[in-house]
Amino acid sequence: MAIRGRTGWWGVVLEAPDARVLAHFYAEVLGWPVVTEEPNWVTIAAPGTTSYVSFNTSAGYVPPVWPNADGQQQMMLHLDVGVAGLDAAVADAVALGATVASFQPQDDVRVLLDPSGHPFCLYLDTDDDAPTGEDSA
Repeated sequence: MAIRGRTGWWGVVLEAPDARVLAHFYAEVLGWPVVTEEPNWVTIAAPGTTSYVSFNTSAGYVPPVWPNADGQQQMMLHLDVGVAGLDAAVADAVALGATVASFQPQDDVRVLLDPSGHPFCLYLDTDDDAPTGEDSA
């Protein structure tokens, strides 16, 4: 059973203290255009697809802690971004306003915090990393 609408659009929405700031940060990180920009809602979309990330201004936004800690705001999701060069991509993201998280659980992945405090990961993108759609368990 397919429950998606006619357009096939799908995406995620991240809360932020300022939707515009966070949307423009990720537009630069991902190289995606801004397709909708309203005072409290901004959407970027992957060119040629039906995939998007929207950003919503939330006055009561509380950033998650990384790593997770009992009794504190936990992350609900994080974005993974494949990159051609890990060190260069980290430097670029930091120049755009990200910070490198103090806790790094893997040698080949860098956890960063976006300008609103959401953790996101940069990893070295290779042909071996392509999703297969098969259950790996």
